Amino acid sequence: MTLTSPTLLSADDRFGHDWDRCKRYIEDALEYAGGSHSIDDVRDFVLAGKAQFHPLPISCIITEIVDYPQKSMCRIWLAGGNLEELMQAEKSIAHWAKSIGCDGMEIVGRKGWSRQLKDYRESAVVLMKDFENE
Repeated sequence: MTLTSPTLLSADDRFGHDWDRCKRYIEDALEYAGGSHSIDDVRDFVLAGKAQFHPLPISCIITEIVDYPQKSMCRIWLAGGNLEELMQAEKSIAHWAKSIGCDGMEIVGRKGWSRQLKDYRESAVVLMKDFENE
């Protein structure tokens, strides 16, 4: 099959193409996730509708919608690639999240993100301990 335009790809083909292209960005982000998920786990979550895949030209973001009892938040769970592109994408994702009824945004990530995202407040620190090290 010869493709002359990405618009000729079916939704499944488009996902597969974008996933293959962006997989390394997600794998880079997973290095900081404490071994909680594999790349296949992330793909399964996206395909099951439990997470959202936001492929970008030279980056990628994975979000999830977290429904708390009193509000709904869009959480940026994994992000990797070009910092400038990620920063611009955050604005678009926040707009999208608001349009689907989310009350706000959350980010789970390295502490360095707080230096980049000035309009976010730090509400918690995620600390991890692996029992295998004891």
